[in-house]
Amino acid sequence: MSFKKAISFSAMLLLVLATACGGGEGGSTSRPSTAASSQAADAGATPAATGGGDAMGTASVTGSVQFEGEAPRAKKIRMDADPFCSKRHPKGATTENVLVNENGTLRNVFIYVKTGLEGNTYPVPDTPITLDQNGCRYEPHVQGMLVGQSIKILNSDDTLHNINAQAKNNKPFNRAMPKYLKEVDETFTEPEVMVRIKCDVHSWMATYVGVVANPFFSVTGEDGSFDLSDLPEGTYTIEAWHEKYGTQTQEVTVGDGDSQEISFTFSAS
Repeated sequence: MSFKKAISFSAMLLLVLATACGGGEGGSTSRPSTAASSQAADAGATPAATGGGDAMGTASVTGSVQFEGEAPRAKKIRMDADPFCSKRHPKGATTENVLVNENGTLRNVFIYVKTGLEGNTYPVPDTPITLDQNGCRYEPHVQGMLVGQSIKILNSDDTLHNINAQAKNNKPFNRAMPKYLKEVDETFTEPEVMVRIKCDVHSWMATYVGVVANPFFSVTGEDGSFDLSDLPEGTYTIEAWHEKYGTQTQEVTVGDGDSQEISFTFSAS
């Protein structure tokens, strides 16, 4: 190949990488991290709040999410199309849309206060939540954040990904992340449960982000439990969301210093 042709080919390749899987509204540039993180209601101190009445309190709602019936088998993911991905999973990889724990509880359920805090406002945390593309999977699979908080999206893989946020209440974005682009920042400005983010390069990659107006949210983990602490006294609608089984709600009333325990049950049927 002549020198002139090599230069032309390199320019064309750079243009493809800059636009592939991006385009449309996804052409936004990275913004500095100005807002941020409570990585699923587990991180550090509860932020102070302002608004009508006592926006923070000493009550709590705790519980677990049970699974009823036979857990569906996870499906094997075919990663052959991208050698990098298949090498990262030499024993194979399976889907994670339904993960039932050994104690019969359900993982990756987003729990949050849906109603009962209207009129209260909460400051945006100072650090972003993090979404990593690692081993051709999104980590974590489900998480929550406050409205206006920054989300730092990382690419820990030496391969091309893209981040296609299929938001409805918020502005969607669709951006390419070649292997040399290791970090971008985005922000959601409206409440939305949930924002689905997928990778168009690797069809099995999907993650979900709950964007809420208050810091009272949690994601069930390996024991299926959740904890909504520091609530003011009041009556609340608590919603549980799961990507396959939909949503359930319960109403609960707590007084100052009270601790109420509730549970949700999702069924295989």
